[in-house]
Amino acid sequence: MPAPDLTLLLDAARGAGEIAQRYWRQEPQVWEKDHGAGPVSEADLAVNDFLRDHLTGARPNHGWLSEESPDEPSRLDATSCFIVDPIDGTRAFIDGQQGFSHSLAVTTGDRVTAAVVHLPILGLTYAAVPDGPATLNGQPIHVREATLETADILAGRPVMEPGFWRDHQAPPFKRSFRPSLAWRLCLVAEGRFDATLSFRAAWEWDIAAGSLIAERAGARVTNRHGRAMQFNSPDARVDGIVIAAPALHAELRGAMVAPIRPV
Repeated sequence: MPAPDLTLLLDAARGAGEIAQRYWRQEPQVWEKDHGAGPVSEADLAVNDFLRDHLTGARPNHGWLSEESPDEPSRLDATSCFIVDPIDGTRAFIDGQQGFSHSLAVTTGDRVTAAVVHLPILGLTYAAVPDGPATLNGQPIHVREATLETADILAGRPVMEPGFWRDHQAPPFKRSFRPSLAWRLCLVAEGRFDATLSFRAAWEWDIAAGSLIAERAGARVTNRHGRAMQFNSPDARVDGIVIAAPALHAELRGAMVAPIRPV
């Protein structure tokens, strides 16, 4: 039987998907956020409102951290916190693509204790808790093994820049891309890709849920420095991500230039 917080997240994710589908390919209103933070649509806000009402209504003492809500410092004093991206992959959603997701996590302290990533159009629901397997639509999933020479890695173009790598060129892996960062972590978890990688700071709402799903599927999950991720932090960001099966993770870390500023 799923843990209570996981059951709550699963129910919320389904409701979020129903709301998102009302706007998908219906030309929702779209505008740009301040400071070049990217686009947001009326669907993002409608899903955010639903999730906040549904989740904090059930757990009023949990903190709240969402891409589409003003940050509330009180979350740092809460024992548990919801970390939510109402629509991860907003550009894909606006373009009518299928690969957007709802990313929902609960943290206790600085660790994720329940996680759901739901792709309503594709009918995919990934989930995990710390003491069970990662699942896709209720069935266990697991990472696959690869080497740097054979790996298919989900990442943006900047990871190929030579300055990030010890030999001044990226290793000979294949680079692929999907619009939702949360989904990228889950695709590694289910063994469809071998790793996901970013040298840029990642917002917690993009990766909190997927990080636990990937971990419970057998991946090593760290920031770019090889350290465990910590969530519900004041900055709400993680300094890069390296997520892969343990042997490939070690190869990737060994091939990377050590960052100048450790965290």
